Amino acid sequence: MDKNKPTLTGKVKRYANVSRKITGATARIAGNKIIGSNNLDKNADIILNALGGLKGPLMKVAQLLSTIPDALPKEYAEKLQSLQAEAPSMGWFFVKRRMSSELGSDWLSKFDSFERVAKNAASLGQVHKAKINGNEIACKLQYPDMISTVDADLKQLKLIFSLYGTWDKTIKTKDIYNELSERLKEELNYKRELKNMLLFNEMLKDEKYINIPKPIDKLSTNRLLTMSWLNGESFMKWKNSSPKIKNHLALTLFYAWYIPFYKFGIIHGDPHPGNYQVDNSNDDKPKINLLDFGCIRVFPAKFVKGVIDLYIAMRDNNQKLAINAYKSWGFNNLSIDLIKVLNIWALYIYGPLLENKKRQIQDPNAEKNGKEVLCVDNLYTGQRDNIASILNNASFEFMRHDITFPLFVEVDQIYNMACPASPIHYQYDPVQTTKTSVHGAINMLGLAKRVKARIFQASTSEVYGDPNQHPQKETYWGNVNPIGPRSCYDEGKRCAET
Repeated sequence: MDKNKPTLTGKVKRYANVSRKITGATARIAGNKIIGSNNLDKNADIILNALGGLKGPLMKVAQLLSTIPDALPKEYAEKLQSLQAEAPSMGWFFVKRRMSSELGSDWLSKFDSFERVAKNAASLGQVHKAKINGNEIACKLQYPDMISTVDADLKQLKLIFSLYGTWDKTIKTKDIYNELSERLKEELNYKRELKNMLLFNEMLKDEKYINIPKPIDKLSTNRLLTMSWLNGESFMKWKNSSPKIKNHLALTLFYAWYIPFYKFGIIHGDPHPGNYQVDNSNDDKPKINLLDFGCIRVFPAKFVKGVIDLYIAMRDNNQKLAINAYKSWGFNNLSIDLIKVLNIWALYIYGPLLENKKRQIQDPNAEKNGKEVLCVDNLYTGQRDNIASILNNASFEFMRHDITFPLFVEVDQIYNMACPASPIHYQYDPVQTTKTSVHGAINMLGLAKRVKARIFQASTSEVYGDPNQHPQKETYWGNVNPIGPRSCYDEGKRCAET
């Protein structure tokens, strides 16, 4: 039987194991609630044990969730973060059987020493430290019948995606599923990962602050990968380092990701924190260890050129170049509205490269100096120069966005003053003027409802025409001209007030 094909028995066992683990964890948490003991730390331990024991793609989902801010309660996120590098490992009896299957019954004689307890365990396999010819090495051993596990989990993931697709048509879940399927199945081929490791060694050979393990071909198979051992520790242990060291580490990570992409069209596709370590052999300029080369994405040259062209287009406000970049990625039949949406996305992605300013996750002095302000404008009639004097203020941030499209941010108060306010401007595109008032107000109300924010809607009595009453009462209906040069502005504002 082909060891690299899923088996019916393996898939049935997986379905049963997932159901038993998740149902058991759910029942225990529900029981705790019933008896009045809803301890989040204890519940997090239950979830950790259930997901850690499952391995496979479902465990990868848990790893991903733990890296997204506020996606889970703090207690759950802290526990699940341990899955990034400290997942529960399989025991010695399992290791002996698996190593015998890969290297033969005399496998132990091929090593000077082999540690029984795994140093690290992850979603698809675990790593043991060993020695050969006096050199420390790492043996990455895949869990048994993982092809069946991945196949079964992907079918469950496909069901989840199909359910999601029934109520949100904006994301093509089929494409996401196909991409995940291809990458996960590639990760199961350790011979392929060995070649990827050689490739990254070649691409980053001139980077003196990046360490990449060297594979040992004679002790590697499709499900066992043996390589040189790298000493390192978690990035989180360096979070209190000096700004100089943290900037050095951040720049080194940037090189590790983007030199392969920009020069060779290749990207390391599994960037969770467990795949990166800090080598502290040099405290002033520490190196980083780049690990796990199972999930590698190779892009055609025209795709990489599109990435670079789009940066230039956003920097120079070159709409034609931006459209060419989108077309190189397969976007066809580009409408004006679709281009606007894509530009919003592009400005968000390239924002840190377009503005030379310090970007802090949280400003410790914000409360002392007043409120943090997010200024949103599509620069339809305004100019960035008008706010140049405050762009470098740590409590101020500018986002180029058109509020006729939904805005997804977290705020406490909203001041909606968006709309061209001069006849020469609002007559330039009357439809856009009306949409800014109507669709913009609806989107801002939606945002206010979602984040429970207070909202201020700017308007003017001029939208009710030349008054016949002085002073005007609240009951006054106005004296309006619905077909005059101001009508696109007036009608839109009145609708927004309604």
